[in-house]
Amino acid sequence: MPSANSIQKIHLLILLSLFLISCNPEQSVSNYTTWSTYLGDPGRSHYSTLSQITPTNLDQLKIAWVYEAPDHGQMQMNPIVVDSVVYGVTSALRVFALHAATGKELWQFGDTLKAWHSTSRGVAYWQKDRDKRIFYTKGAELIALNAITGKPIRTFGNNGIIDLHTGLPASAKDKFIISNTPGTIFKDLIIMPTRVSESAGAAPGEIMAFDVITGKPKWVFKTIPEAGTPESNSWGDPNPRENGIIGGANSWAGMAVDIENEIIYVPTGSAAPDFDGSARLGTNLFANCLLALNANTGELKWYFQFTHHDLWDRDPPAPPNLLNVRRNGKTVQAVAQITKQGYVYVFDRLTGEPLFDIEEISVPSSTLEGESAWPTQPIPLKPKAFTRFAKDIDDDDISPFADNREELKSLLAKTDRREYAPPSLEPVLLLPGYDGGAEWGGAAVDPDAGILYVNSNEMAWILQMNAKEPIASNMPLGAQVYSKYCVVCHQKDLSGIPQSGYPPLQNLSARLTKAQSLEIINNGKGMMTGFPQLTENEKEALIQFL
Repeated sequence: MPSANSIQKIHLLILLSLFLISCNPEQSVSNYTTWSTYLGDPGRSHYSTLSQITPTNLDQLKIAWVYEAPDHGQMQMNPIVVDSVVYGVTSALRVFALHAATGKELWQFGDTLKAWHSTSRGVAYWQKDRDKRIFYTKGAELIALNAITGKPIRTFGNNGIIDLHTGLPASAKDKFIISNTPGTIFKDLIIMPTRVSESAGAAPGEIMAFDVITGKPKWVFKTIPEAGTPESNSWGDPNPRENGIIGGANSWAGMAVDIENEIIYVPTGSAAPDFDGSARLGTNLFANCLLALNANTGELKWYFQFTHHDLWDRDPPAPPNLLNVRRNGKTVQAVAQITKQGYVYVFDRLTGEPLFDIEEISVPSSTLEGESAWPTQPIPLKPKAFTRFAKDIDDDDISPFADNREELKSLLAKTDRREYAPPSLEPVLLLPGYDGGAEWGGAAVDPDAGILYVNSNEMAWILQMNAKEPIASNMPLGAQVYSKYCVVCHQKDLSGIPQSGYPPLQNLSARLTKAQSLEIINNGKGMMTGFPQLTENEKEALIQFL
């Protein structure tokens, strides 16, 4: 048997006596007996009413079969099941189809030689009569496959592929864009989440809908507004789209769609540059929002902004959840959004009215020159927060088993623990940290009981800004590029910050070939976004410097 280093195993645990039912996506989702879409259903509930596996027989589960994927690495995908076929994506972005009862591979699609340094959270499925399609992304490409054969649909886009740059303005045609999360299917549309750079000059985070049959763009919602619109005044620049520095506000976490009311709910990311807001003074609409859009046209119905002028990477980390809530003896169709901050915001999903009061509280002011934190932030009074906060932490909360407890107590004493304390030259304790609070896996919900289940993370981070040193004009080009784009994560001496996931780059040539290094610069890897906008001379100089 191949070694653990070369094989990724997917263990699906089911009762040996379990009879696998047909998972027809055309069945009503209201009975929650299928899993034919990302996270279970269009409302992203992670919920099922299937009852053969129970708390009383859980200890009787045995491995029915094992599928050995042809590659290894991190897998984040949530598989779907359609007509007793399991569809998923391996760590190297190869799509596979398995017979759900036996685990037998029916087909596999993907480059068997090239390793994509990215992750995929799954696929989207669309069907009309006998036309059945699987959609997935690889880099900036959205690919349509025949769900039965695994072959590309040649009539979709360009031989089965469209470039996600298609929906972006011409100024972003060379900028980094990928998609890690499956698109949302509504009628004959696929609405795409995207990931863009978080640095200065990032691509704008347009919400783009494409025709599932032809691949042609059908509508675009511009999260960084056009000049002359009321929201364009929230950026400190009357024409933020042409600013050259401002970007982002993309929906990387995925979306939920209300099929009956034909509304798609889109959480948007923070603006770029991420932690430095000096070039985007204002609330920055429509970054850090929940958007309710007409799913047919992309027209805005309502919105709510969770963090004004985000300086903490506090964008919504997961799709919202659609559910029904009883209020004053009546059932209200609601949408709930979990956040990295540890709060849950609940709205009437038709009107956008909060179901619980939300207060704009005063928060600390900025001390950095040129920065201006927004003076208030919205805090829901209910539901109760699902995490602890930095402001509530004291010495007693430091683990008595920590080897460096005294060192941690000293560090804690130096940190600013106020809620929404802005970045400064002094350390700020973020709890929840950059990862949340809530994480990208999202919440589960019993849609009719109104009960939300949240996987809560309480890992703290330290946020501290450093004074930026000017880049000397006589510095070699490769050193200039490194200082501009790489030094924050990988440090001046190339030592990185391994404990935070930023690897050292010292002696890089012993670990990566020039071609491998160039691929990572262009396409990114893990948390790192790519930098395809660099000129060929800049890329060559950077590689030589490294």
